[in-house]
Amino acid sequence: MGSILKQEKFLLLAILATFVAYPFEHWFLNNGQGIALTAGIALVAFIVCASMRVAHHAELLAEKVGDPYGTMILTLSAVLVEVVILAIMMSNEPSPTLVRDTIYSAVMLDINGILGLAALMGGLKHGEQSYNDDSARTYSVMILTAMGVSMVVPEFIPEGDWKLYSAFTIGAMIVLYTLFLRMQVGPHSYFFSYSYPEKKKRKDPAVEEEPVNLTRSIGTLFVGIVVIGALAEVMSKTVDLGLEGTGAPPVMTAILVAAISAAPEILTALRAALANRMQSVVNIALGASLSTVILTVPVMEAMALYTGQPFQMAMTPVQTVMIFITLLVSAINLNDGETNAIEGMTHFVLFATFIMLSLLGL
Repeated sequence: MGSILKQEKFLLLAILATFVAYPFEHWFLNNGQGIALTAGIALVAFIVCASMRVAHHAELLAEKVGDPYGTMILTLSAVLVEVVILAIMMSNEPSPTLVRDTIYSAVMLDINGILGLAALMGGLKHGEQSYNDDSARTYSVMILTAMGVSMVVPEFIPEGDWKLYSAFTIGAMIVLYTLFLRMQVGPHSYFFSYSYPEKKKRKDPAVEEEPVNLTRSIGTLFVGIVVIGALAEVMSKTVDLGLEGTGAPPVMTAILVAAISAAPEILTALRAALANRMQSVVNIALGASLSTVILTVPVMEAMALYTGQPFQMAMTPVQTVMIFITLLVSAINLNDGETNAIEGMTHFVLFATFIMLSLLGL
């Protein structure tokens, strides 16, 4: 019991923070912007602690079942965190652009940030790193289709027809993901796997592998998601108040949500790249991007239909250009089954451009 508590200390800290945050919520909100912003930043840290434990147990389950099921568990857990935080924030203080900006930020962070940094670091260490190019092409074309249907075409839909097109979008995303899931775990599962050369592993007697307890891991996943949702309830209010009147671009909140959900994936992808397992990086980065679009959109669109309040899903011209440049560079870089440091740097420069544009409020 003691060892379990020690392993889950970060989740326990997040649970403790939840019991502190709710009684002090009004105090945080009624003692000035400085207190509210400090509380918001602290709550973000505790949410990251909880999401790290969620990702860890998702990773344990992933190792248990193997690819492609394993990567699917990892990406779905991250998207679930994102959807929970978004739903909580939208129910507290609806923002017409928060969903759009979060999905856009998540795709830029996953493809340009995670994939770019991993390919750069892995390339500097190992040179060219191999993966299955079928997976990259499949992910890329589905991301382009999903974002085009849900975040480009809405710009041309008459305001009076938003409910009809919103319902169509939900159906289209469900059909796309159902087919993708069938491919990923069915006859085309080999698209998403790669046979690495066998390496002799040196076992360190001082390091014991953590046994996989399915019940504990699934239970921790559930508890972690609940804690994240509870903390997000207070965090959204304190961050909104703390940033009010500071001149911070509205997209910064969306980047914060995307970064919280992607934080565990970044560590997993970097470990995989440094271990010369680029297929896992491709699956995580592109799989997370696809899951973010194809799962977040129908959930949030359904929420919009239920409340009768539409979201602004059409991307701005700058966002549209950045997405198409990203997917074009991705299609060129991920077309030959090998990545290198130069390809990683091109994506990372695009990520830096995304951050710069966001700071400029574009």
